[in-house]
Amino acid sequence: MRLPFAPPLAPMLSSAADALPDGQGWQFEPKWDGFRTLVFRDGDEILLQSRDEKPMNRYFPELVAPLAAALPERCVVDGEIVIVGSGGLDFEALLLRIHPAASRVKLLAAQSPASFVAWDLLALGDEDLRDVPLATRRERLERGLARAAPPVHLSPATHDRALAEDWFRRFEGAGLDGVMAKRLDAPYRAGERTMIKVKHARTADCVVAGFRWHKKGERTMIGSLLLGLYDADGALHHVGVTAAFTNTARNELVTELAPLREHALEDHPWRDWAEVQEDASATGQRMPGATSRWNRGKDLSWVPLRPERVCEVAYDHMQGTRFRHAAKFLCWRPDKRPRDCRYDQLEVTPAFELERVFGARSRS
Repeated sequence: MRLPFAPPLAPMLSSAADALPDGQGWQFEPKWDGFRTLVFRDGDEILLQSRDEKPMNRYFPELVAPLAAALPERCVVDGEIVIVGSGGLDFEALLLRIHPAASRVKLLAAQSPASFVAWDLLALGDEDLRDVPLATRRERLERGLARAAPPVHLSPATHDRALAEDWFRRFEGAGLDGVMAKRLDAPYRAGERTMIKVKHARTADCVVAGFRWHKKGERTMIGSLLLGLYDADGALHHVGVTAAFTNTARNELVTELAPLREHALEDHPWRDWAEVQEDASATGQRMPGATSRWNRGKDLSWVPLRPERVCEVAYDHMQGTRFRHAAKFLCWRPDKRPRDCRYDQLEVTPAFELERVFGARSRS
């Protein structure tokens, strides 16, 4: 491709917050519940790149022709692939597309065609726009997509915080995740968490690194999945479990996860938890074989899995470095890399909020 930079490119990422930022200089956009996608176009050649920097053309063949008709002749665009169902955005339908059989993908593309929502322009012709402020990139994107037609769309954007808050309340019924906030003067920082996302519930993308058998169905039903997050040094910490499955799902998971049990301990980051449990406790790292803080008689033996799959879970809040309660399983995320499941994605309570409670008390 004859573009200012070649694929793949790590997309710019976001950090969670519990409210939209105050002050001037922000652009707000709806948060789309789909597959993050960078589109590289050079004439007749179009590449759809996933968040984890893999090609996705084979999974969404119906988008190639519409993108060729809508986008400038040579460009790189950031956005999201979504599927709109009868009740709004349908993420489950997207997951079905990640299928090895081309015939199956073709059938699903006809039954529930995907759309592409564009929100940023990273290159145009011979120009690399990544160092250009977002406000300018947005203007160029609007001009570049002036002839766009469904299934290619331009994401709404506003500088009005009140309107963005209205979107947050109203758009949830359409299946949108929440609202994004981006600095108007900011460049595009590939791979960095510079955007802010405000979602309707706290969620996290976690590595599934093991499981425990169900107490009433050992070796026939899975009881819970063991979740992990990477810290800044690349160590995988056990952060909790997700366990709210039907018995049918518990049985299906045994078969689904069986391939990941093969050679799982060879390079598993928790391989030596039994030997290093004392050291881990001293350093604050939780291991899946640790004694339960609530039930010391509970069997906490576990089955390791190669940490290659990612799931999205909902959680209420963190207690230290772990989920306070069992997280709720939402869906598998085949579009995301395990190494991207890090603590820095989580919503963090600002230090000054803690000062309001403990600082005042310590001075009394």
